[in-house]
Amino acid sequence: MKTSSARLTGLGTTIFAEMSALALRTGAVNLGQGFPDTDGPAEVIEVAVDALRGGRNQYAPGTGVPELRHAIAAHQKRFYGVDVEPDTEVGVTTGATEAIASALLGLIDPGDEVIVLEPYYDSYVAVIQMAGGVRRPVTLRAPDFRLPIDELRAAVSPRTTAILLNSPHNPTGTVLRREELDAIAAVATEHDLVVISDEVYEHLTFDGLPHIPITTLPGMAERTLTISSGGKSFSFTGWKIGWATGPAALVQAMIGAKQFLTYTSGSPLQPAIAHALGADDAYFDTFRSQLQSQRDLLCDGLAELGFEVYVPEGTYFATTDIRSLGFDDGVEFCRTLPERAGVVAIPHQVFYDDVEAGRPLVRWAFCKRPEVIEEALNRLKVLAT
Repeated sequence: MKTSSARLTGLGTTIFAEMSALALRTGAVNLGQGFPDTDGPAEVIEVAVDALRGGRNQYAPGTGVPELRHAIAAHQKRFYGVDVEPDTEVGVTTGATEAIASALLGLIDPGDEVIVLEPYYDSYVAVIQMAGGVRRPVTLRAPDFRLPIDELRAAVSPRTTAILLNSPHNPTGTVLRREELDAIAAVATEHDLVVISDEVYEHLTFDGLPHIPITTLPGMAERTLTISSGGKSFSFTGWKIGWATGPAALVQAMIGAKQFLTYTSGSPLQPAIAHALGADDAYFDTFRSQLQSQRDLLCDGLAELGFEVYVPEGTYFATTDIRSLGFDDGVEFCRTLPERAGVVAIPHQVFYDDVEAGRPLVRWAFCKRPEVIEEALNRLKVLAT
């Protein structure tokens, strides 16, 4: 009896499932998976409750309910000056992960090459493989994790059809600068490539750094599918409401695949995220400020314990080099850390084709309450003894 398809070869269980299971089994503080330990705004929850009680519990339109599509379009105009037609240039998905999967399934053919920045979110690799594509990684290396522009140019071949971009970048926390985005745009336009831009951390940038959507650059609006979600921006990761915006043809290709995956997405949750997207500037400023404070708490604490810390410019995550504490293999370190110290973290190594580039690096999540971060740091003191 056949028990698995060839397209799943080498994929295995996601590292997030493995480490979260370890956290549950050992009672460890989970600084591994990127989800907050507090809920988002209460008023947004009330909108969802009203929708549940008001009978909005059947299938929503496949592209999303009108109020959410219009709210997404208004958000893009408000923050980035991007004009989006809500009826044809917006598609709602079951989280950003489904948007990425549907986009790749709808836009690449077997044998097509997709350029990705590594370390990469592990879903990218899985979906490219399941779609029959070939990934071409471009490595962001410690200590600064900047884009190597010459390597980006060298990664293009006659089979390249797309660039899968992520900024702010998970797991490094890099926020791509305008000159880096200009280089990506130049490659995309020269070679007539589609850019699938994962921007779920768009509102999580620190120290005054702006998030610049690549679609705002000259020549990019017609070739960019921009992906985001309500989970990261409003702390509702379990709701799985995502979306993509872009040219009607690219959105339609994504929806063409999505319709045969989930068809539609969380009907009563969509009006709530529509409401959230209209939050005033104070919400986004406070959210960013609180996360920056949590970042500083974690990074300062890890540095005091002897880790070499690469302070992130955005996202939920900080990266450390564990060699300063006498370790050299992040996978082994993270698999034994729950028993040794009662803390869970994620090894970078599993997010690289270039395994050596990620071997000594470990990712820690700071989207947790300060007291939880402090407890984790207190437990980690055992490593320094």
